[in-house]
Amino acid sequence: MIRAPARALTAAARPAARRLAVRSFARVVPKPMSSAVRSVAVPALRSFHSSSLWFAETVKVPQMAESITEGTLKQWSKAVGDYVKQDEEIATIETDKIDVSVNAPVAGKIVELLVDEEATVTVGQDLLRIEPGEGEGAAGGGKEEAKSEPKEPQEGKRDQAAPEAAKEKGADDAVKKEQSTPAPKLEKAEQEKPAPPKKEDKEVKKDDKKDEVKEKTAGARGETRVKMSRMRQTIAQRLKASQNAAASLTTFNEIDMSSIMDFRKLYKDGVLKADGVKLGFMSAFARASVLALKEIPAANASIEGDSIVYRDYVDLSVAVATPKGLVTPVVRNAENMGLIDIEKAIAELGKRARDNKLGIEDMTGGSFTISNGGVFGSLYGTPIINLPQAAVLGMHAIKEKPVVVDGQIVIRPIMVVALTYDHRLLDGREAVTFLVRVKEYIEDPRRMLLPSPV
Repeated sequence: MIRAPARALTAAARPAARRLAVRSFARVVPKPMSSAVRSVAVPALRSFHSSSLWFAETVKVPQMAESITEGTLKQWSKAVGDYVKQDEEIATIETDKIDVSVNAPVAGKIVELLVDEEATVTVGQDLLRIEPGEGEGAAGGGKEEAKSEPKEPQEGKRDQAAPEAAKEKGADDAVKKEQSTPAPKLEKAEQEKPAPPKKEDKEVKKDDKKDEVKEKTAGARGETRVKMSRMRQTIAQRLKASQNAAASLTTFNEIDMSSIMDFRKLYKDGVLKADGVKLGFMSAFARASVLALKEIPAANASIEGDSIVYRDYVDLSVAVATPKGLVTPVVRNAENMGLIDIEKAIAELGKRARDNKLGIEDMTGGSFTISNGGVFGSLYGTPIINLPQAAVLGMHAIKEKPVVVDGQIVIRPIMVVALTYDHRLLDGREAVTFLVRVKEYIEDPRRMLLPSPV
């Protein structure tokens, strides 16, 4: 046997070992990605780090007021899958007095609604879940990039397959020409066929449906049952409680509106130009009521237990009709206001009431109420006391009537006013005196300038 030296064997084995090592390393290390693959992977990683896709924030029923602990989820403004901005309205909760808006605490996508509409919810209850994110526009842009970028590897494949496609081009073009050239005889036959009368059939069907609807509605006795809103339930309870608790009595009087109408006609344009508010009759009746309440303090009082609470201030509750019901926002400290200030306050409260933007603080309290049913054409009526108040003044429509003035019959604009009062607090003499004072102030507005009634 011939034995080779150890050094020679070692030297001969080195190239083979190197080749084996290179092959094994090539199996372990992946091939570098092409430029097309790298362009697809980078945006995916970027979008993964920029959006919180794994966490959803729970939105709870917010605090509504000190005296309100529950309400009815009236309406969802958004649906599952919608994107909302921060502080955007999501839902509306109806309470006994006001409607509370639920706003989004963060911007993101709604992933789950936890409460159905018309369900009762309590403060702190889970309402919905929002997945924080950048918004619908940002998400849509990412999708467009993801869709557009994979086109690059396809372009590489097209370049590789170009020689093969060139070979088959002639055959494909021939097939396309044969398919694209229609038979002329068929085209003429189709043109000669008359168009089907689709519109007439539709019109006949519509007429048949109308006849069916008429037959169904003729002599129908349908009923619709609608759940009472919380505000309407509260109004009903309070009005009935007022009738049951107070010893209500109503006294009437007629007021000649000639002087106050001339006053308004003379100064309304100047007031509108200087102060930006329309001069109406409510401010005049409010000011007259404030002066009359100073003379008859019992009309500004209330009963609490076995005590009578007399007030040195006047908080006027003004009845405002809204689509959801009657509300009575309060003009605070009306005794310190003039006609323009009262008119501004009433106009502002009325606008906020119709826009459903009144708060609880705007309707709490009130020591005396004024209700103007005349704006709806009411001739006269008996308003209901707003407990725990002692009285309410009702204004009505102005109608021209024949009246006797200095022994002659003349036509004057007359308004019938009514005062409903709680006979437990006011006697007839005080109630009638109050209404007479209001009549005197309106028929001669100059009396309001005097320090005491004359």
